[in-house]
Amino acid sequence: MEVIKAAGLKKYYITDTYEIHALDGVSFSVDEGEFVAIVGTSGSGKTTLLNMLGGLDIPTGGGVWIRGNSLKDMESEERTIFRRRNIGFVFQQYNLIPMLSVYENIVLPLRLDGVEIDTKLLDQIIEMLDIREKMERLPETLSGGQQQRVAIARALMTKPAIMLADEPTGNLDSVTSMDVVELLKSCAARFHQTIIMVTHQDEVAQMADRSIRMQDGRILRDENQIKV
Repeated sequence: MEVIKAAGLKKYYITDTYEIHALDGVSFSVDEGEFVAIVGTSGSGKTTLLNMLGGLDIPTGGGVWIRGNSLKDMESEERTIFRRRNIGFVFQQYNLIPMLSVYENIVLPLRLDGVEIDTKLLDQIIEMLDIREKMERLPETLSGGQQQRVAIARALMTKPAIMLADEPTGNLDSVTSMDVVELLKSCAARFHQTIIMVTHQDEVAQMADRSIRMQDGRILRDENQIKV
């Protein structure tokens, strides 16, 4: 079943001297349960694409549909609520609130939405990510890998259908990077989620089911990856 559809997606930035085509007519779809890696060098358009898919930015042309809902046709507040309830984000910089404990960071999206905390789900997530003993600590006392686990836990708590990860291993060593991607895959399988992950690391991208390679704002190659 198709979960995400991008059609003719464009994002142009106009300066005093020239026009930048960050995205230049990108079209593809993602089915439920897929793990897709978006790969490319800096400036290829991969992060811009992820921002469009997550409704963090509005396209110049074309559009994005999540489960048949057009993101660009929503009002700003409506899109924010839709995003919070349907999409989980994991960022390279973790984006944890430094003055909040691990527990407070994890449940923050639910409190912002006025939703009751599912303590059973919380227990499953912190057990799976092995952060139970970190719940009262502040983010700055954790390693990079531990902070990324907290960021994943926060994203999972809203029970999103889609997980968008922007360079989630960019600040981590190679061993921890593989651990984080394996955790994303395990969580997605357990909670029936779809993952789209931006990365510039080919070895990380190879762990996905499908790889979309970007270049100059366009899709250069889109292929399924055979797992041995």
